[in-house]
Amino acid sequence: MTNNKTLILSAQAVSLLFSPFYMPTIIFAILMMFSYLNLMSVADRLTGLVLVYLLTVILPRLCIFLYRKVNGWTRHQMGRRERRFVPYIISILCYGLMLYLMERLKMPRFMMGVIVCALSLQIVCALTNIWLKVSTHAAASGACIGLLMAFSLLLHFDPTLWLCALTLLNGLVCSARLILRQHTIVDVWAGTVIGVICGFLSITLI
Repeated sequence: MTNNKTLILSAQAVSLLFSPFYMPTIIFAILMMFSYLNLMSVADRLTGLVLVYLLTVILPRLCIFLYRKVNGWTRHQMGRRERRFVPYIISILCYGLMLYLMERLKMPRFMMGVIVCALSLQIVCALTNIWLKVSTHAAASGACIGLLMAFSLLLHFDPTLWLCALTLLNGLVCSARLILRQHTIVDVWAGTVIGVICGFLSITLI
């Protein structure tokens, strides 16, 4: 019994730590440390990260929280497939606003590609949600794999170690969603495939 409780708590912690909302902020932080963006001043980098965090984490999560409270649902109850459309729309609008601001600020195209990836993920997952409760957690971790492969081509570096780490992370996240019984194996596989494709194409085609 204790082992089961520990397993569930661990799965909940993984799901919280690797929420799809955090994906753009984490990737931007990594790019600002390991790409030519580290030539920017610390103030400019922090301003960019704060803006991304506000519009892709704080704003959508706050709106979704209020939507859930207004309807009197628990987090688990809102996870039902037919109740996920409004959260998807909220996320799409927030990411769309972020992309618009980045365009206005003339930010590098490959940075915009990260938001294009997040936006396309939400759109594809929302459409897929009509038939399948695809895992956005799996999609976000899969997108990191796709983005890594695309950035390795763009910035000319060996992605092997990062790829191994992200593949393990994807497996961990998918396992957590299965343990919590939030998704089926088909849901997490579909999310991973959607994520990898959206991540790769968002950078290579932009």
